[in-house]
Amino acid sequence: MSSPDSEPLQSQPFAAEAEPVETPPPVPLGSESPEPPKAEERDVEEEEEEEKGECGFCLFMKAGGCKDAFIDWENCIEEAEKNKEDIVEKCAKVTAVLKQCMDSHSDYYEPILRAEKAAEKQAVEELEKEKELEAQSEKNAPNGGASGSKSNDEK
Repeated sequence: MSSPDSEPLQSQPFAAEAEPVETPPPVPLGSESPEPPKAEERDVEEEEEEEKGECGFCLFMKAGGCKDAFIDWENCIEEAEKNKEDIVEKCAKVTAVLKQCMDSHSDYYEPILRAEKAAEKQAVEELEKEKELEAQSEKNAPNGGASGSKSNDEK
């Protein structure tokens, strides 16, 4: 393998390979192009521009049968965050509608539904572990877990 110093440096490595670019003639101010883009073309261009900034999850959700329900849910979340509202409380209905829609289109949304079930299962398991640890620490505490105050039976 040759070292980087063994080859001569070029000041413009791709200049010899570049083809000349024709620049279009300037358009006089106030003139319009002969054919404005059709409405369909504008809509496609706008959608493509919107989609460039979207995450893969959002694109996936919008590509299925629950696009409208997802957009409603997404708007609710954004509004709640903007207004510093409780997302769970504010968006419970749209979340339920989205979940119901995803269940009815489970053939498409199956990977998301499967991930949701796995996350729910993990959360339940972690909650159970926390409860076990609390119970264990209460058993090991002095006075058999009693907190120093007398119970109703002892008073």
